[in-house]
Amino acid sequence: MLENARLEDDGKTIVIHIPMKFKRRGGRRQIILPPETENQEDKPFTPLQIALARAYEWRKMLDTGEASSTGEIAEICGLDRSFVAKHFRLSFLAPDIVETILKGEEPEGLTLEMLYKSIPNLWEEQRTLYRVVS
Repeated sequence: MLENARLEDDGKTIVIHIPMKFKRRGGRRQIILPPETENQEDKPFTPLQIALARAYEWRKMLDTGEASSTGEIAEICGLDRSFVAKHFRLSFLAPDIVETILKGEEPEGLTLEMLYKSIPNLWEEQRTLYRVVS
């Protein structure tokens, strides 16, 4: 797992903390990963990494009360509701799957389209379906 990433489970809510920052470049937000990850500055972010960053940013908007629904997030960001809803579901991926994607080590063939179709509720089912070994 990423050195500074952590999981909190109080029995009712699971919170995943992934150390990343957002920086605006040319009007777009860019993900800045912690230094212990490979030299990400030299690599462009993959569509999976970008989609995960969006999902977690939008999850934070709900958690902090900045928005009250994915529909409101879509309105705030000027995006289509279905686009936001598809991406938002990515915030329900198992932490080790998220880490694998952020490291750029996801199994070959794992695509956004595959993740958009269905994300099982149980993390173990996700690992099996997406062929990610924890």
